[in-house]
Amino acid sequence: MADWAELQEALADYTVSCNSNERLRKMQRDWTRLLHFVCSDNGIVFTMDVDHGEIVRTCEGHEGVPDIVVTTESETFCDMFWGDLNPVQKYLRGEIKVKGTQEDVMRLDAISYVIWPDA
Repeated sequence: MADWAELQEALADYTVSCNSNERLRKMQRDWTRLLHFVCSDNGIVFTMDVDHGEIVRTCEGHEGVPDIVVTTESETFCDMFWGDLNPVQKYLRGEIKVKGTQEDVMRLDAISYVIWPDA
């Protein structure tokens, strides 16, 4: 089980990976969303603010009204943010739950394929 410090470290690495990926930034340039994350195993919750495809902020707790809510275990979030697993398979098995519009779920799927093309 991951604690908030480990999640922050994973999120920081993920933010750098996403924001420095020119293909991803170009593909998501019109995508602005507020995401809420819920760790189902330890109750940690956090928020990610994406503005025109750039992750501009992550913080502990839930802030604002989310466009998307993602729920899974804390270690799965860490493994996903560090690129140790492709979340698509876990999503298809129901181990990651996503609440949002069909378009947003498809966007997250596309992001996964750009970030983890070989997984």
